[in-house]
Amino acid sequence: MPLKTLFLNPPSFENFDGGAGSRWPATREIESYWYPVWLAYPAGMLEGARLLDAPPHYISAEQTIEIAKDYEFLVLFTSTPGFPGDIGLSKAIKQANPKIKIAFVGPHVTVLPEKSLRDCPAIDFVARKEFDYAVVDYAKGKPLEEIAGVSFLKDGQIVHNPDAPQIQDLDALPHVTDVYKRDLDVTRYNVPFLLNPYVSLYTTRGCPAQCTFCLWPQTLSGHPWRKRSTDDVAAEMAKVKEYWPEVREFFFDDDTFNIQKARTIELCAKLKPLKLTWSCTSRVTTDFETLKAMKDAGCRLLIVGYESGDQQILKNIKKGATIERARQFTKDCHKLGLVIHGDFIMGLPGETHETINNTIAFAKELDVETIQVSVAHAYPGTELYDYAVQNGFMVKDNKMVDEGGHQLAHIQYPGLAADDILSAVHRFYDEYYFRPKAVFRILKKAAFNGNDRKRLYKEAKTFLKVRSMRNKLVKKHGDEAAAAAAAAG
Repeated sequence: MPLKTLFLNPPSFENFDGGAGSRWPATREIESYWYPVWLAYPAGMLEGARLLDAPPHYISAEQTIEIAKDYEFLVLFTSTPGFPGDIGLSKAIKQANPKIKIAFVGPHVTVLPEKSLRDCPAIDFVARKEFDYAVVDYAKGKPLEEIAGVSFLKDGQIVHNPDAPQIQDLDALPHVTDVYKRDLDVTRYNVPFLLNPYVSLYTTRGCPAQCTFCLWPQTLSGHPWRKRSTDDVAAEMAKVKEYWPEVREFFFDDDTFNIQKARTIELCAKLKPLKLTWSCTSRVTTDFETLKAMKDAGCRLLIVGYESGDQQILKNIKKGATIERARQFTKDCHKLGLVIHGDFIMGLPGETHETINNTIAFAKELDVETIQVSVAHAYPGTELYDYAVQNGFMVKDNKMVDEGGHQLAHIQYPGLAADDILSAVHRFYDEYYFRPKAVFRILKKAAFNGNDRKRLYKEAKTFLKVRSMRNKLVKKHGDEAAAAAAAAG
């Protein structure tokens, strides 16, 4: 028998959408949770294992410590914002269960393995990058010295075993939805722009795009694009339809689901007979024919990373897309009846007050159904992080999140303070959603669906609370800066 293993997406800040399923770990303006897909793969390979996703199931640190007493091996997916809290939790787990072995996984420890191990003696080893087989091999008794892709301390000295080769045969991995069925309550997961309840999974790994800010391709999954067979995906989707007849939408949370036209059209042909409602990620480079095949096969919504309305910023971040292409893509989606959730980022390299205004105007011109506006976060291991450090653009205390896990701006530029970037996020939301056209869409949605009405009301209250809190924070920083300037004068 392998070691009895607990795979943990840990409790952290209240309502924190952490690292195991989130590319942008933070507490959202509206309570949201993605599935811990990365942990589900190895959790499906080990007899007696359990996947514990603490945040959406409201499992406290105390309850987690108690649960961990029954296990011999803990695999914890950490994140840069959550790492300080995860250190404290792992120490407490080890105090309560001294024999337990603890491995940390995820981008943060991949990039900073030695620092992570020295910061937290409770960690026995770190599994870098794709960790599926490394942690499974350890649980089955393989010595650390023989496991590719792990780092550990031996007699006070750091040992970095050579990287494991990237996993090529994705069909050989378990279906994550089998693990969800066993260990998770799907009604606990919510993403505001998806139908509720929803279930998410991957059909590929890796992303060939070179976006400088994007965390996973640079630290975890890599740039080489690897795909499951369309037969394997279709077989899993047929199964989940039986598992959860109450689920209203399935989401393919690949880094870039439809980057290869032939494969997308082939998969759509196999999804169409299942008559499922599904959504996915998309780049603006996707052509009309591919979008039509997706729509005909049941696709409802696309998450699209527009990022900025300034062409130079898109070049700076190596987006590989143009403003004009984004416009045409959006027109194509509107024509086909595909809903778009648009993602934008404030504070990318080259950002100024003018480019912020340009991006807000661009978003209003596109007029997509919903938007998410994030603060640019420079995670260790990304090209954006190196750029910000080398040019002295990181804010002095370098805090990514506040005490509640909400995003803070930690990059600033000449003529554009960090607080200006944070303020721009809320001005963006205000200018976008308080337009008559956007208000009408929301009211129409609420009027025709009782479930959505209750959900929208709850989400609006949460958003306004976070907005007020952040505005107070920006005002406080402004008052402090003014007082300091007056004192210096």
